[in-house]
Amino acid sequence: MGELIWTGCYTADRDGNGDGIGVLSAGADGKLTSLGLAVKANSPSFLAEHPKVPVVYAVAEEGRSLRAYRRTGSTELEPFGEPWPAGEAACHVAVDPHGRFVVVTCWGDGQVILYELDSDGGITSRISAEAAVDPYDAGPGGEARPSRAHASLMLPDGRVMTTDLGHDLLRVWRFVAGEGLVTDHLVVLPKDSGPRHMAHHAGGTVFVVTEYSIEVAAVRANPDGIFELAAVVQASANGALDGDSAAEIGLSPDGRHAYVGVRGSNRICVLGVNHDGSALKPLADIPSGGNWPRHHVVREGWLHVAHERSNDVVTFRLDPETGLPDEPVSHMETGSPTALIAARRDGI
Repeated sequence: MGELIWTGCYTADRDGNGDGIGVLSAGADGKLTSLGLAVKANSPSFLAEHPKVPVVYAVAEEGRSLRAYRRTGSTELEPFGEPWPAGEAACHVAVDPHGRFVVVTCWGDGQVILYELDSDGGITSRISAEAAVDPYDAGPGGEARPSRAHASLMLPDGRVMTTDLGHDLLRVWRFVAGEGLVTDHLVVLPKDSGPRHMAHHAGGTVFVVTEYSIEVAAVRANPDGIFELAAVVQASANGALDGDSAAEIGLSPDGRHAYVGVRGSNRICVLGVNHDGSALKPLADIPSGGNWPRHHVVREGWLHVAHERSNDVVTFRLDPETGLPDEPVSHMETGSPTALIAARRDGI
């Protein structure tokens, strides 16, 4: 059995074709093989795995909940405790590297919610964070923009960064046991850019893909730990097209390249990153090989792209020098995939 990848999806409650959390095996040749359904679940659209114990967390996007699942074998999961309420359109979950908590972000109502965990990975409490305030508030008589919390990123120093796609805002938080997330500071991005997902470079930069403007924003911390906007670059070497929306950003293991999925024109945009992660530039745009590249994962030498609307995962070999994807090596059918999360190698 090769390396395992968990798959999230949309099911019938979101007009999708999936059945629950799936599991794939990645062979030495990069090709993926479906190992079937790990557990049946309603629209587990994003997943995260506990760093120490055999537990996987999934948001139920339509069900407005978070649930833990325990591994009972190499490829099987079972519900671990009852579902916990989340917010409207809960779309992302991430786990603290020390296993103390998970964070759920909700596109529908903008909530950022922290759930504390016990030593077995079980959920013990739920604490909603302070609501976002639009830095571009139009004032009395102006049209209010809804908060759209979309993703969270665990920073190496223990803080948490979240995106608010609706308010063009990054929020940095500190975790306080029993209190949840406490605001540290804010970073305002250009209006109507729509920050969505993030990737942390070993050099300290956080790269943020913007859904609306199809760009990558680079933020770096100053000596006081305050993140500041350092640069905004176009994600695509050829420019955005009408109907495009950016989705995921991932970095190569060596940090030399960033990969951005663009839905609509169905492309993977490849950007070069300098040695310390302080700058990047678009290099090339590659057809993603399917329809609506919702998410992707970069492994050593391989890029796996989940296409929500064509119901498949397409695998590309990455050129070791240029970082560019070659012709696809495989297309694997799976219902409405929305997330690909590499499983821990040590298993259960």
